[in-house]
Amino acid sequence: MKRSDLLALFGVGVLGALGATPAWARNDDDGEYRIQRAVYGTPQRFVDVTDRLRELAQRDARFRLGNDTFGVDPARGEVKALRIQALSRSGRSRTFEYVEGAVVDGAQFEGWRGGGWGQGNGQGQGNGGWGERPGYDDGRDGEYQILRAQYGTAQRNVDVTARLRELAQRDERFRLGNRTFGIDPHEGQVKVLRIHTRGPRGPRTFEYVEGSMVDGAQFSGWRGGSWGQGEGQGGWGGSEGPTRGLVILRAEYGAGNSWVDITERLQARVVVNRLNVRVNNDLAGDDPARNRPKSLRLRYQIDGREQRRTVAEGQRLTLP
Repeated sequence: MKRSDLLALFGVGVLGALGATPAWARNDDDGEYRIQRAVYGTPQRFVDVTDRLRELAQRDARFRLGNDTFGVDPARGEVKALRIQALSRSGRSRTFEYVEGAVVDGAQFEGWRGGGWGQGNGQGQGNGGWGERPGYDDGRDGEYQILRAQYGTAQRNVDVTARLRELAQRDERFRLGNRTFGIDPHEGQVKVLRIHTRGPRGPRTFEYVEGSMVDGAQFSGWRGGSWGQGEGQGGWGGSEGPTRGLVILRAEYGAGNSWVDITERLQARVVVNRLNVRVNNDLAGDDPARNRPKSLRLRYQIDGREQRRTVAEGQRLTLP
């Protein structure tokens, strides 16, 4: 069975698994939810990773989720998830779920980098178990009003505001993919849904990577559909664009005279203009120089400025 099929069968994803705030709009204490506890694994086999998550949060605003993240594989051969149990400022409980391979963004969690959360709070929540299903439990209307929505990449994307409105009227949650909108605007590339909104603190853009779950709970009038009617039309938005953000210009993996071009493969791992991968044969899809230490030679561009990096096999590459 394909990994994509496993992910689809794994169950409910989470609101905002990749909801992103542009850097200029982010505040470290701006989030609405305070983390109580975090577990990683499956409903049958999981481990508490609250302390490890706190360490990651202090170092990175975003990271890609996998076994390497927590240094453990609690359920070998199965698709795992990170579950973050949190409380809103009004005291309502909510569980966020990020499926293995997704990017975790701490923007919506209060004091994410500060680390003053999850220290004994909520450890008994759900009797120390897997917890409740992800999502809201109070039916409260969201605080962000949708202006428009786009699907694709910075280079090739389409406006899907009208189609999103139809989906919202029918479903509170749905899994994102080409079938969702009936189009693949950039074949061979990992695509995202960008929802541009207006909130109490000004503009904010939420991003959901292909394969993740979209939950409309935090969007004002989600089911009503009286949003996004001609407002805020324009390009991809934010600072991203064909010549802005993170662009992989050239990536080669190997040693000596044996190298393979993995430029497209590496560009496909860029999510929300960030890259966090371990350099190894799995990343390259091949071993071009068997029994020899290899490295990644990288030429990339961030906001129009070209840079170069060399990363040894086994090391982690994080950009920017």
